[in-house]
Amino acid sequence: MSLIFEKSEPGRRGIDFPNSTTDYKTELDSKYLRATDAELPEVSELEVVRHFTQLSQTNFSIDTNFYPLGSCTMKYNPRVNEAMASLEGFAGLHPLLSQLKLGGVLTQGALQVLYESEKMLCEICGMDAFTMQPMAGAHGELTGIMLIAAYHRDNGNSHKNKILIPDAAHGTNPASAAIAGYKCITIPSGDNGCLDYAAFEAAMDDDVAGVMLTSPNTVGVFNPEIKKLSNLAHKHGALMYYDGANLNAIMGHCRPGEMGFDVIHVNIHKTFSTPHGGGGPGGGPVGVSKRLQPYLPISLVEKREDGTLGLQYNAKKSIGYLSAFYGNFLVTLRAYTYMLRLGGNGLKKASAIAVLNANYIKEKLKPAYDLPIDRTCMHEVVFSASRQNQYGVHAIDISKALLDRGMHAPTMYFPLVIKEALMIEPTETESKQTIDDFIAIMLDIAKEAKENPEAITSAPHNTFVGRVDEVKAAKDMNLAFCPYT
Repeated sequence: MSLIFEKSEPGRRGIDFPNSTTDYKTELDSKYLRATDAELPEVSELEVVRHFTQLSQTNFSIDTNFYPLGSCTMKYNPRVNEAMASLEGFAGLHPLLSQLKLGGVLTQGALQVLYESEKMLCEICGMDAFTMQPMAGAHGELTGIMLIAAYHRDNGNSHKNKILIPDAAHGTNPASAAIAGYKCITIPSGDNGCLDYAAFEAAMDDDVAGVMLTSPNTVGVFNPEIKKLSNLAHKHGALMYYDGANLNAIMGHCRPGEMGFDVIHVNIHKTFSTPHGGGGPGGGPVGVSKRLQPYLPISLVEKREDGTLGLQYNAKKSIGYLSAFYGNFLVTLRAYTYMLRLGGNGLKKASAIAVLNANYIKEKLKPAYDLPIDRTCMHEVVFSASRQNQYGVHAIDISKALLDRGMHAPTMYFPLVIKEALMIEPTETESKQTIDDFIAIMLDIAKEAKENPEAITSAPHNTFVGRVDEVKAAKDMNLAFCPYT
């Protein structure tokens, strides 16, 4: 497929301006003019339309292909959620309108969405209060650790300077803790894929401010000692932080607050729709137990005595503003629609099916790929391509071969505690037929890796762009390519 610059012909135009005697170059101040004309492609309107339509047809998307990345990136987004986010009364709403006069009467609907979303997330997660402000999961993590820091400062715990984090944690966990000024202590995983309790116990002391955990964790297994861990942390005055990236596995079955967690962030764009592949949009609301509630960021949505909703700015112990407005409102609206549409029983069923699908894949692929943690998994299963290494085939080659067969790659090389990791997360929305097709393709790739490894290591063959030199691309980036320069 040619670049749009390569389709360009001098003098070809896609638009005609009406006849005018005005010369914009004489009307505009010279500081607003380019020194030379912009070197743009000269193409007709039809060529522009065809070019970008054809480009869109070359892309993988959740509408056309299976993504074993699951809720991590490309969980299916029901169209009703998009319809709600497109309603003029929401989409055309200025974020600061409620701060004007009239008592916020023009934004009561938007405030109701925020208020009721907070209440539903409190019920799902077992928390006492939520803020919808954080704009993404990592932003929610930072918010949670800042709340822990504010709590300890307020209670005179200046000696608490450490955060305990598993070696299988998401990479943003230590980053968030470090930004908040804490020293990160890595705790190794045990043979069962969970945090090693003996190592945790040895590292726990009165200087620990908090513990960051994901359960189920990034290996895809639930920690059966989670309550024991939280009890020990609380005994030493430490707070428990729950990384809610994997909440899709437990909705309606157990609640982080009842496991002993004091603060949680929820990736609502993952668990409650809005696929965020490509970097956005997202939302990372943070929930807290009563002890952390005074420190929540402002502004807070509150219900007035007359039943109307307003914003409260006078929380004396608040950590302040986390975002310019009230979070990614339309992402919250999509999640709100998703929660209302499914209801409590529907959310519980969604988690159950996601877990069932992942375990089905685990059992079917176990004969062909190494399974370092052979336990009942939750919503995701992590295989290793180590068995294929003997033929010169690696996880990235298997992922490229999947593209040839019409399916997207799973998450690769994460978590870092699994060599040659292939993290597969089917979610609850995929049919058994689609999952069976994926299983058949993965088995075929494993067979070909043994019999004809060159076909796998040279993949993809059927995509518009073939195998690229990824090391060179990373070290020698050219983001300003133009054939005219």
